[in-house]
Amino acid sequence: MKNENLIHALGKCINACNYCADACLDEDDVKMMVNCIRTDRVCAEMCSTVTQVLSMNYPNMKDLLLVCIRICEECATECEKHAHHMDHCAECAKACRECAEACKTYMN
Repeated sequence: MKNENLIHALGKCINACNYCADACLDEDDVKMMVNCIRTDRVCAEMCSTVTQVLSMNYPNMKDLLLVCIRICEECATECEKHAHHMDHCAECAKACRECAEACKTYMN
């Protein structure tokens, strides 16, 4: 169950980040969205990596999760800058925060 909750949160975060990055590319002022797009892509990749490594019984999983938490929190913070006028950023920030919490719960 512990794995399932984390895998669900990681998948939700991957999807939200990819959708947000794509939606940011359609914004009128793409230059303003560069940091958001970058953090979305990095976060999606990190969550994907954690999903893959989770099934391998990696002995240093905690270290990987700590990096994932930091990246998810950075992405959420970046998306929150635009969340008041861009729904995709609000949804992404929420998914990132939930994923970071799921990583923390998994480690405990």
